[in-house]
Amino acid sequence: TILLARRNFGCGSSREHAPWALADYGFRAVIAPTFADIFYSNCFSNGILPIRLPEEDVAELFRRAAIAAAGESGQYRLQIDLTSCSLRDTDDFARSFEVEPFRQRCLLEGLDNIALSLRHTDAIGEWESAHGMPPVAAD
Repeated sequence: TILLARRNFGCGSSREHAPWALADYGFRAVIAPTFADIFYSNCFSNGILPIRLPEEDVAELFRRAAIAAAGESGQYRLQIDLTSCSLRDTDDFARSFEVEPFRQRCLLEGLDNIALSLRHTDAIGEWESAHGMPPVAAD
């Protein structure tokens, strides 16, 4: 499910509770012209893709969604392809968007901060041994 929003979305939400709530409701992406910086970062940490599009494109998406909501199906379908950083609807609306490669890879591979750290357990263990640190986790 994709959430369509207006500018500066997430302003006032400096904690992870806002992305948690969105994820709990099933949102996997948010499209807006701009995002509050902390909210934007927290989205990636919680498996949500925040997509920045120009304001006129977001307005067009709202227009199309309103028309579709009044139609037979009552649904507007928008497909996001994170691999190619593109989105399109079933008509002729198609746009590309930018995501930092590291964040893109993390979302594609389902990696959060803990999973990223666990990829380095051997190196962490070696460093701890070399510096006389007790292991953080027991085998």
